[in-house]
Amino acid sequence: LMKLRLENKESERAQELGNLIRAYNRSKREASISEPLNIFVEDEDGNLMGGLVAETFGYWLEIEYLYVSEDLRGQGLGSDILQRAEEEARDRKCKYSFVDTFHFQAPDFYKKHGYEEVFRLKEYPYTGERYYYTKEL
Repeated sequence: LMKLRLENKESERAQELGNLIRAYNRSKREASISEPLNIFVEDEDGNLMGGLVAETFGYWLEIEYLYVSEDLRGQGLGSDILQRAEEEARDRKCKYSFVDTFHFQAPDFYKKHGYEEVFRLKEYPYTGERYYYTKEL
């Protein structure tokens, strides 16, 4: 006999379910290597001022975070970080890049760098929008 149980908290069960789906996916999809691609911008004292957290996966660069501290924005640092990540991704034989961003973050920044909107979520989570972009490298 099976039962459905709703749970409204983080739990080991949720992690267990994630492990099951990851194992299943690994068993079915084509073999590919996932490698971190991280870029950090630090000042002379070692304080983190910006950077990018991403991974390359098969032919794809998947950008998780790109951040520049507010007092350094508008000086081209974000562009330098993104271009360096794309360069490294091309060296790793990636053909495409993927990123998602909120309306208050950087949609114009990514469009300026050749990213095209694949789709968008409206009313996310209530009144905002979330954009999904790809680019051919």
